[in-house]
Amino acid sequence: MGVVIGLLIAVACVGGGFSAMGGHLTVIWQPFEFIIVGGAATGAYMVANSSKVVVDTGRALLEAALARGPKRDDYLALLGLLFALTRELRSKPRNEVENHLEKPDQSEIFRAYPRVTRDEELTQFICDYIRLILIGNARPYEIEALMEEEIATHRGDKLKVYSALMSMADGLPALGIVAAILGIVKAMGALDQSPALLGSLIGSALVGTFTGIFASYTVVAPLANKVKATRDAQARVYVIVKQTLLAYMNGALPQIAVEHGRKAITAAYRPTIDEVENATITGLPRGETVLREAA
Repeated sequence: MGVVIGLLIAVACVGGGFSAMGGHLTVIWQPFEFIIVGGAATGAYMVANSSKVVVDTGRALLEAALARGPKRDDYLALLGLLFALTRELRSKPRNEVENHLEKPDQSEIFRAYPRVTRDEELTQFICDYIRLILIGNARPYEIEALMEEEIATHRGDKLKVYSALMSMADGLPALGIVAAILGIVKAMGALDQSPALLGSLIGSALVGTFTGIFASYTVVAPLANKVKATRDAQARVYVIVKQTLLAYMNGALPQIAVEHGRKAITAAYRPTIDEVENATITGLPRGETVLREAA
């Protein structure tokens, strides 16, 4: 909603200011200038990026527009799952824990946390490192280095859209100049016409420059930054998993290990200690089930 409101404010202020200065909004409506700038930018975007990034762009923009980052309940669900798994590691034999990891979609532990398991990449990340802990030969600093490398790779993949959009934003003003030059070329062919017609053609050409600059700094660049913020927030859950599992490997009890993960949550959505305790022992909020602490 914030994205839509922001764009409406920008368009209303620019258009309203131009109209208040005595300009005619109909002059700005130059669809062929828009086609030149938009088409050139879209074509260059497809040339510069892989098909996977192009497809992911639509998904990333939708996530950014709808602010689909993890919220407080998502973090509580993740901490609840990590608590349940580390408790199993501490109290159950290896073969019983492995049953949960081999088929998480059939595990009663994972199925109790649908907010987490709907993210297949995150679920696989958790399972992979629980398996490494079960093996028992890897040292905590080795696991930490491996986790950091995987998280960096994951984040880099998710932010390719951001880099691509910023490149487009950087190029849009130049593409606006291209559209303006083409308009000027057209105007030069009408030098023998009346000054009113010639002025109209030059004004239409300058709309191309306006379109490129406006689209760059008011639309594409802000959307790119919104995508980056959203994808960074989505990657934060991997850091929480890392901190929790490393604390457990270093000897922390499950409840203390979960506290290490809680501290990695941004302050705006960080649940309190009491909320985490209720999520891990009493049950998740808003009707989600959770395994209770064994007596």
